[in-house]
Amino acid sequence: MGAPPGYRPSAWVHLLHQLPRADFQLRPVPSGFAPQEQEYQQALLLVVALAGLGLGLSLICIAVYLIRFCCCRPPEPPGSKSPTPGGGCVTWSCIVALLVGCTGIGIGFYGNSETSDGVSQLSSALLHANHTLSAIDHLVLETVERLGEAVRTELTTLEEVLEPRTELVAAARGARRQAEAVAQQLQGLAFWQGVPLSPLQVAEDVSFVEEYRWLAYVLLLLLELLVCLFTLLGLAKQSKWLVIVMTVMSLLVLVLSWGSMGLEAATAVGLSDFCSNPDPYILNLTQEETGLSSDILSYYFLCNQAVSNPFQQRLTLSQRALANIHSQLLGLEREAVPQFPSAQKPLLSLEETLNVTEGNFHQLVALLHCRGLHKLLLSVFWSKTAWVPVLALDQVQVTSLLCTSDYGAALRGLCEDALEGLLFLLLFSLLSAGALAAALCSLPRAWALFPPRNPSVLCSGSRLSEPLLPAGLEPASPLRSFPGCRRRPH
Repeated sequence: MGAPPGYRPSAWVHLLHQLPRADFQLRPVPSGFAPQEQEYQQALLLVVALAGLGLGLSLICIAVYLIRFCCCRPPEPPGSKSPTPGGGCVTWSCIVALLVGCTGIGIGFYGNSETSDGVSQLSSALLHANHTLSAIDHLVLETVERLGEAVRTELTTLEEVLEPRTELVAAARGARRQAEAVAQQLQGLAFWQGVPLSPLQVAEDVSFVEEYRWLAYVLLLLLELLVCLFTLLGLAKQSKWLVIVMTVMSLLVLVLSWGSMGLEAATAVGLSDFCSNPDPYILNLTQEETGLSSDILSYYFLCNQAVSNPFQQRLTLSQRALANIHSQLLGLEREAVPQFPSAQKPLLSLEETLNVTEGNFHQLVALLHCRGLHKLLLSVFWSKTAWVPVLALDQVQVTSLLCTSDYGAALRGLCEDALEGLLFLLLFSLLSAGALAAALCSLPRAWALFPPRNPSVLCSGSRLSEPLLPAGLEPASPLRSFPGCRRRPH
């Protein structure tokens, strides 16, 4: 099956689609998108499990490193006040790791925005398709009602007026049959009427889920940003309590980063499988949900020359019937009005109804065509009484009202912008996990090298912001008796 106009799978889709997949028994799984099959679900869960395995290995490595640091450190000689060799290197390593984490945060914000843009494009396409389908249903309903009203009133009145002339009554009855045939043919054009699947509801559900996904990622990004900034502040101020709290928070964010990495990887793999050949899955799913024939769905989703318009016969018969009605009304106006002046009023009313019907019919032809890109487009505006067609004579930018354009736009948003955003989020999670793992190994060594706080500084309310005094230069003062230090009398 061919892709819809304007959509081609990207290089990322091809690359991710070629990755091998396996179930829980490590048996190969085909890369075709089949979320309803258990083997395919296991393959995606295995991708998530790989992220869990990475988290477990990271925690084990961090625990082994910290145990070795705490238990295998050589004892310091008594009275030694010289700093441990390599202390500055440890601190700078931690700072570099945190700066890499901040870079990942910037990438994460970009990826979150790209993913949100892609999903928003999908929702907009669904809303546009819903507007098109609603317009078709409304035009069909309005046209059928107008023709029915004309048959019940104007044509009945015309037959009563022309009763003395049987040949004119036969012509009026012929117009009645043609109008009823047009109404019957038009009723079959509202193919979405009564379908349980609503694009509007799907768009609302997608927007609801995307809103919470976007918010969750923003909170995760802000949390990691605060952890990085406060950790850097604790290193700059040499505040042990702040660094210890941020170490615990870094461990929490590390777990969240690995968890988000698993979800992002599984989603990217599944999305690449879907985007490599979306038509079969979409056609089968839509047919199951709507019960529409495969001819209609193939025409609108594929929109190529190999698939003919399923409504072409109805449109042709309706157009011929409208032309016959128009010629019959002209003949009645020419023959009947000179003999029956009272027939002029119903004939004028019938001609007005016929003109509105023909205008609606042309709009239906444009809406029902899968492409519908014309040099002169009839823009349809809603009024309180009817759909008013306005011919766009100025040079304006117009958007196609057709389902196939919406289908292509939805695929481009989902398979290009959203997938690209997911890959940037995956890179963010990878950088975040690596940076936080390096920071968790460096932070305990960094805050262990902080010099102890001077009790005299702690007890002096006006000198809390002063830097620590060098070792061996402590002032001889009664305030040195800590705790229980007293203020010097003024």
